[in-house]
Amino acid sequence: MHRTFNTFPRLCNYNRMKIRKAQLSDSTAIQTLLKQLDYPDTEPFLLTKLERMLIDPNEVMLVCELDSEVVAFISIHFIPQIALPGDFARISYFAVKEATRGKGIGAEMEEYITALAIEKKCDRIEVHCHSRRSDAHRFYLRQGFKEAPKYFIKPLKK
Repeated sequence: MHRTFNTFPRLCNYNRMKIRKAQLSDSTAIQTLLKQLDYPDTEPFLLTKLERMLIDPNEVMLVCELDSEVVAFISIHFIPQIALPGDFARISYFAVKEATRGKGIGAEMEEYITALAIEKKCDRIEVHCHSRRSDAHRFYLRQGFKEAPKYFIKPLKK
């Protein structure tokens, strides 16, 4: 069943949870969530990055509020493919506040972005998840993701 999710905010979980587009005013909450992902030093550049990402037409940044508190965020990039019929979506960052994990927040957000990816004619969603994040690996597997183990990076000097 295909549902349209392109309206914001989306109320769910007994109307206590709301998924909406991120705003610059969410930067402190996002910074706190990034610290829980082991990215402790984002303050000097986070606001500038958010400004760029929020106006990028191929980027969607969402937050989830639980009882009016931002408890999760997800950043999705939509990437066109020239050699394949479908495009793909890539989750670049996805964090749920530790104290609220296990309440279905991550699953609601993942379902939401899956519907957005389908609307944008994507045929898959990709996510890179560090090997040390075994709880996140279990979450993605439960959500229907499959492991694709080759991943290469080339660090560039500043």
